[in-house]
Amino acid sequence: MSAIPSAPVAGRSYTCNWCGAVSDGTALSCPACGAMINIKDIVTPTGWVEVPGRKDMTKLQVGKSSCQIEGLYVPVADFNLSPEDSVYFAHHVLLWKENAVNVSMMSMKGAWKRALAGMPVFMTQAKGPGHIAFSRDNPGELLPIPLQSGQAVDVREHFMLVATGQVDYSWTNTNIWFQTKNGDETETHYPIGQMLDRFTAGKMPGLLLLHASGNVFIRTLTPGQSILIKPTALIFKDPTVSMQLHFEHPGVGMGGASLGGLLLGGLMAFSLRYLWLRVTGPGRVAIQSAFEPVEDNGRNITSHSPATRQNW
Repeated sequence: MSAIPSAPVAGRSYTCNWCGAVSDGTALSCPACGAMINIKDIVTPTGWVEVPGRKDMTKLQVGKSSCQIEGLYVPVADFNLSPEDSVYFAHHVLLWKENAVNVSMMSMKGAWKRALAGMPVFMTQAKGPGHIAFSRDNPGELLPIPLQSGQAVDVREHFMLVATGQVDYSWTNTNIWFQTKNGDETETHYPIGQMLDRFTAGKMPGLLLLHASGNVFIRTLTPGQSILIKPTALIFKDPTVSMQLHFEHPGVGMGGASLGGLLLGGLMAFSLRYLWLRVTGPGRVAIQSAFEPVEDNGRNITSHSPATRQNW
């Protein structure tokens, strides 16, 4: 159970446990990320930190603009943009806007390479003044990530909701893949996608908003510390966190024989394998509790990116 927040004290500065922003301590929530102040982090025995709760209608301050998070089940990010500020986003997350807000297309760097990788070539941008709101058409958790000047974060594709104009958008190759073969057919699989979106704050701090499914948990790994997570559970990581595949092949005893070597009904050989993503610190890694099954057709793996392996 989290503690009841103590009353804010005027003139006493407060450093947010979640994002590190320093405020004057006069509000009940952090103006940078919306986390309730003076609430102790909820940490599992294994070191996962539950993302701090944010009250409905929590207001975030981004320079001269602001963002209000409205609703808890299918949350909405309602921006009040100043005339000099802008945001960018994928067109399908736009919920509503005021007439004064100008919406236009924004071309991305390296458009040809992005097209070959199946990534969006264009983003939509909106410039103030006025209100504009964004939401995804499914329940989940809205995750504000304030970025200080020069700070970067790597995000799995399709988690971004909206980012402020101070945040640069590029991408990096995941180098997480494996190939399977059936006859003459070879198929390449990318368990976390072929690319990661990289968001970096420029000369000024900015704000990135992500939308995740279920509950969100974050863990800070020490140098050399590694854990295994389901690839489709990954939301984001710090650029300092490295990744590689991990394969597990459990053997189930059945009359002295391995289940993987048995013929079932004389028709097919049954085999089991678990596919994991090994993440190694230092840095943060975030996961969602509601995630999709990993795509794996069960065929023989003929090649893969660097990986570790374990047989049970």
